[in-house]
Amino acid sequence: MAISLTGRSFLTLLDFTPEEITHLIDESARFKELKHHHSLHHWLEGKNVALIFEKTSTRTRSSFEVAASDLGMGSTTLDPSSSQMGAKESVEDTARVLGRIFDGICYRGYAQRTAEIMAEVAGVPVWNALTDDFHPTQMIADFLTIRENLGTLAGKKLVFFGDARNNVANSLMVASAKLGLHYTACGPEALRPAPELVERCRAIAEETGGSVSLTENPAEGASGADVLYTDIWLSMGEPPELWAERIELLIPYRVTPKLMGLAANDAIFLHCLPSFHDTETTVGKEIHERFGLKEMEVSDKVFRGPRSRVFDEAENRMHSIKAVMYCTLC
Repeated sequence: MAISLTGRSFLTLLDFTPEEITHLIDESARFKELKHHHSLHHWLEGKNVALIFEKTSTRTRSSFEVAASDLGMGSTTLDPSSSQMGAKESVEDTARVLGRIFDGICYRGYAQRTAEIMAEVAGVPVWNALTDDFHPTQMIADFLTIRENLGTLAGKKLVFFGDARNNVANSLMVASAKLGLHYTACGPEALRPAPELVERCRAIAEETGGSVSLTENPAEGASGADVLYTDIWLSMGEPPELWAERIELLIPYRVTPKLMGLAANDAIFLHCLPSFHDTETTVGKEIHERFGLKEMEVSDKVFRGPRSRVFDEAENRMHSIKAVMYCTLC
């Protein structure tokens, strides 16, 4: 049966079947091949999209803008300084207006409910480019990267180290359950994912042949893993005052060469970026001065090492976002 996602919003992978998610990964691979062969694909010429960025962005914003251009679409980027949303105009009113002007809306911000309201009233597809709860476009890129390197997805062990209840970790758990992977959230008990989401993902995994497990033991998590994944220890919007607490909680979960040595021989390392693996950033320097740390969530040797696929993963953001926009607008 042909899969059609036309007119659908893309808010969380919980809304999509395994077949639909696989279709998006397949389309991402197709768009990647077209891009690498310099084949024009202005297949959505004449359409226009609004890109709302309440949170700052490098990869996501660049990916949406280039993807829209490659597909022949016009794009308008709106940040807090260039939009009235939430200040002088409600989310609902803004979405209704933008839906009359644009063919699709990207939203990157805070509350998942904001994306849901926009999808309910805009009348055009709304794409979640990151909220506090989920980051679904990242997942299509991540699982494309995993498939490119490991050949298959079902049955692989993916382990997330760190704050296992952040938006990326939540989405990895959902995507793994949907696609039949064995997902492990490895982090302190204080930073575990919400029990309701864990149980929902376990129920999904029972149907796909995957599993969901939780552990506080980094060695247990890394043992035999096919994919080791981590993220920064403080998410956007969280106060800097939390650094001391997070560092104390998460130091044991730093991805190091020793931890990578416990994984499968062909295991890969992924990170959604940005990463604090050295002191070449303002935050990195500040953390080094305050706490004496030169590396945080991942050691520089792993980040720059032969198993790291973080820049392939970053490139795949563009191809996956292109697939999401094309499949929901075509």
